[in-house]
Amino acid sequence: MSEEGNHFWHGSVLLVTKPGSKRPSLELKSLGAWDGRTRVSSSQWQVVDGLMLYSDPDKTFWRFTLRVPLVEAEAKWQYTIPNMKFLTDVNKSPSREFVVPASTDSMRIMFHSCNGFSVGTDEAFWSGPVLWNDVVRTHQQRPFHVMIGGGDQIYNDSIRVSGPLQEWTAITSPGKRKDYPFGEDLRNRCDKWYYENYRKWYSAEPFATANGQIPQINIWDDHDIIDGFGSYTDHFMRCPVFRGIGGVAFKYYCLFQHHTAPPVSTFTTDAPTTMEAGVGGTAGADPRQLKDTYVYNRTADDPSWIVGKRPGPYVEERSRSLYMRLGRRIAFCGIDARTERTRKQVNYPDTYDMIFNRLHNEFKAARGEIKHLILLLGVPIAYPRLAWLENILTSPIIAPIRLLNRRFGFAGGFFNSFDGGVDLLDDLDDHYTARHHKAERRELVVRLQRLAAEFSIRVTILGGDVHLSAIGRFYSTPADNMDALEDPRYMANIISSAITNKPPPKAVANLLARRNKIHHLRDGNTDETLLNMFDKQPGGQMKGADWNHCTMPSRNYACITEILEEQTNNGTHHPQPTNGVNGSVTVNTTGKPGKSRPRSDIDGRTPLHVGEEGAGTEHPAANGLSNQGPLPGGLNVAIRVEIDNHDPEGKTEGYGMSSKFLLAVTNKSLFPAVKKCVWQFIRNLG
Repeated sequence: MSEEGNHFWHGSVLLVTKPGSKRPSLELKSLGAWDGRTRVSSSQWQVVDGLMLYSDPDKTFWRFTLRVPLVEAEAKWQYTIPNMKFLTDVNKSPSREFVVPASTDSMRIMFHSCNGFSVGTDEAFWSGPVLWNDVVRTHQQRPFHVMIGGGDQIYNDSIRVSGPLQEWTAITSPGKRKDYPFGEDLRNRCDKWYYENYRKWYSAEPFATANGQIPQINIWDDHDIIDGFGSYTDHFMRCPVFRGIGGVAFKYYCLFQHHTAPPVSTFTTDAPTTMEAGVGGTAGADPRQLKDTYVYNRTADDPSWIVGKRPGPYVEERSRSLYMRLGRRIAFCGIDARTERTRKQVNYPDTYDMIFNRLHNEFKAARGEIKHLILLLGVPIAYPRLAWLENILTSPIIAPIRLLNRRFGFAGGFFNSFDGGVDLLDDLDDHYTARHHKAERRELVVRLQRLAAEFSIRVTILGGDVHLSAIGRFYSTPADNMDALEDPRYMANIISSAITNKPPPKAVANLLARRNKIHHLRDGNTDETLLNMFDKQPGGQMKGADWNHCTMPSRNYACITEILEEQTNNGTHHPQPTNGVNGSVTVNTTGKPGKSRPRSDIDGRTPLHVGEEGAGTEHPAANGLSNQGPLPGGLNVAIRVEIDNHDPEGKTEGYGMSSKFLLAVTNKSLFPAVKKCVWQFIRNLG
């Protein structure tokens, strides 16, 4: 949304054509209110010229920048690219439709992650990306205004199996593989491969249909580059091939997922101008890469971006985090947790400073209108620990097995194809709960809580990556005796993945559920656990143990809808009364009225407030459509879980809970000052 009284929606459409095509134009018109009954007054017709972002001898990328007025009702818009023939789309029509919220409403959100298959997965067994059929059905019943991609929107891992890195991957010596050059010829072949993989995936149904109707916001993760990128050992991550594919993947991430221009050139080992990164990214242009090529010269022209101050250590470009308004009362921030990532660091300390400065300034300017912050992280942050597994995989007992693997190929599936390390370890190192990231994680959580307290904003965190669904929560320790609705430490972590990739085995989900113990953040005042969300198995099909109510190993996606408040004639919103006396919450132990227990007795796995009561299939939020619920002004959250992976329709079962906006916080001294020594510790690690 814009600064102009928050009455405009901003978005873009991307078109890829053959080179040499005439500059295309887009026709945009209002179709009136989405319900077909409410009268809507708005401009009826716009013509938008395409802006060329990039062109080479094989393809041209065009961006159409849209600016749509928000009016008194939810409105449907149609965009048409005339005289254009779509070769691969099932929908051959030149027109598509999308829906924007009313000027007084917040956006309805769909969240997904892990939209692809890992190498070696039997895609036919999993019926392909069929959950997008369910997304489209839900969208037709009540439109999503935005879909948020939490990372791995595309899987590029097969570049090492059937693509130009096949020969490099086959080198048995990690040392030789580390020194392998990434010259212009290999870069060019990788460039063509990444483009073709994006083109095929973004044309694949039913993902293509959803992508053409629901505007997207994305943050990337490792599979958007290659599996584990950023989390292997530092000396190996700095090898020419990893630096090279990091640059190529960033190029197409910018174009396809952000509709913005890529860097002028990317790294190769045979172009001195690209060998070193400057402050702005790749230091110079390579004339060979620019031959018969046009690149729009404003690579970071999106005002929603929070651009890092210096390039990442392996992707030699500056990070792109995001801030934007999702309608009237919801703000969104997505942290780019991949560009700056190393095994011991997720983001630079000064990147966090930039993000929190932006949030502080935006919230201050909003003068209390923003009630919710949706924070997107690539991986969960409130999640069970597997420190014991980390300790085993890094212990000396692994060394003899690694030696046998190098000499005889013993336990080949246990070690990765890149640096010879334990394959599972890069996934564990990705997690905020990994031992390398503990200090950084703690500081991020505390800064979010302080921000919530200062501006009375409820923070809700989105995270994917782990291929199962769950709801984690941070909250004040029982000793603080705080009502959860007034608790600035209360933050729900909605964990939703994968929408396409296969889930982990039942045993993994059950193991994580057994590790669902109350964890104490090292601020002395914050606890965390997973909520018992899954009251029954989806469609009666056993996905995990019958006692496991907190982790669900089945493909899924999430819906987030603002709960309606009472509205007065002058347009102001007033929250409806909550359960209990004077806004306090009665937490039921048995689901029966009057059976409650004091806040100090809550174990963290059962409901902390009325919005968590009855979490599961019977909750009002479970259908993914409802804007009614027990906490007016809060958020309804539904996780839609696949019932049968052999069903081509991708039907789901819904599980719901609600989160309340944060009531005014008066005791801001609850939070300790942010300690610079922690950031210095992280700098020393990096």
